Amino acid sequence: MEQAMFAGGCFWCMVTPFEELPGIHGIVSGYAGGQTVNPTYEEVKTGETGHYEVVQITFDPSLFPYERLLELFWPQIDPTDDGGQFQDRGSQYRTAVFYYNEEQRLAAEASKVDVAASGRFEGPIVTEILPAPVFYRAEEYHQNYHKKNPKHYKEDREQSGRDTFIEKHW
Repeated sequence: MEQAMFAGGCFWCMVTPFEELPGIHGIVSGYAGGQTVNPTYEEVKTGETGHYEVVQITFDPSLFPYERLLELFWPQIDPTDDGGQFQDRGSQYRTAVFYYNEEQRLAAEASKVDVAASGRFEGPIVTEILPAPVFYRAEEYHQNYHKKNPKHYKEDREQSGRDTFIEKHW
């Protein structure tokens, strides 16, 4: 098993693209990249901890290669927005690919080049490729939020502009 970590704005929206696929063994919402140890949602949402909202994915690379995770990640975000994602604004909603080893770093860098060369976007690709920092699991009510609160999740996703953007650019 290996791990992958992605920041794509609100972590609630980053779970569903990866779930229930062969070779994906777990998706955990959490926080990473900031200076606060064991941050809470209340702390992270201020934008002052330096953390990103992230998903950490445990996967079997023999069944689901890391490159396929990257192929699923990019179409979930606006890679040209450095101020957050869609209606979610602030540093905690920045986008990033966090790599755990050199193979992941090289694959992530290559995928970023491919996105930039795709012609889909007018602006530069600002999504960062960074070494995986310490991961902190988010509170239990954030885990599988879309299943626990389907009505609110659907409303939030519709209002965010994420799906409209995805449909237009991907």
